[in-house]
Amino acid sequence: MHHPPPAEFAPVWFVDTTLRDGEQAAGVEFSDTDRIAIARRLFDAGVRELEVGIPASGEEARRRIAVVARAVPDALLLAWCRARRDDLEAARLCPVHGVHLSFPVSDRHMQIWGKTRAWVLQTVASLTREAAALFDYVTVGAQDASRADEGFLAEFTAAVAPSPAIRLRLADTVGVLTPAATARMVGVARSAAPRLDLEFHGHNDLGMATANTVTAWQAGARCLSTTVLGLGERAGNAVFEEVALALKVACGAATGIAPAALPSLARLVERAAGRPHNPRRPVTGHDIHIHESGIHVTGLQRDPLSYQAFPAEWVGTRPTLRRRTYA
Repeated sequence: MHHPPPAEFAPVWFVDTTLRDGEQAAGVEFSDTDRIAIARRLFDAGVRELEVGIPASGEEARRRIAVVARAVPDALLLAWCRARRDDLEAARLCPVHGVHLSFPVSDRHMQIWGKTRAWVLQTVASLTREAAALFDYVTVGAQDASRADEGFLAEFTAAVAPSPAIRLRLADTVGVLTPAATARMVGVARSAAPRLDLEFHGHNDLGMATANTVTAWQAGARCLSTTVLGLGERAGNAVFEEVALALKVACGAATGIAPAALPSLARLVERAAGRPHNPRRPVTGHDIHIHESGIHVTGLQRDPLSYQAFPAEWVGTRPTLRRRTYA
């Protein structure tokens, strides 16, 4: 059996969704060559689980999943599914280890998809059992968890706990959380099922996806769903590079991620996605270790961390010190 280690053995476990949610960004479609390169670079950087597509999207989507499977045979591959049996059947046609079953948990999303709370609670029990009979592992998603009624979110979490699912993904589907609200939501789920592994999936509609993801980890969600560059629908997702470095620098967490691998990975995805390079992008931008302020230059000459959050050498560069001159 292949499955991710339980949270107590993995201080941080990244579930990369660049090849699924990232590619859902408007105008983005990776070639097979890019898909292979991205998967391999992610694995080399230390990411062990990749969410690689939606099998129910059709034969082409399933072919692309198979391309990734051949490229990174040692990675754990996860397929995203709606809470439907026909989605499971489509996933069976793919060389993946696990499936993610997404359930609407906010009243808004249940109404949109014609579901009820009773249906959600009944189906999560039966469908996870069916999925577990077909795949090495199963994860469950609480879609639009950030706008769900807290009481029902707790009830849903408690229903997932005795199921065969190995973890629950709490999704901020439209990016409306703040860090404080994120901590509260994770706390609700942890209280409802203390032994269930939690994952956080944040969107960036209000610019807080990275902060919310770090906060979710601090609150107890050991599995983090991210994309390279924060690529994704609308304003995108939590940025893998930022989350990885923030956990290492600000939280002292053992992430298993190689910082030196991040810049080249970011450049690869920038090119593959047709996204222009931002030289001031946190962590991987070309210009973030260039210093001109006289005070900063003097300080850096005395202590290289006096005006830097982390050593430039971590990401394969060197600080550039050039005093500003005035005419």
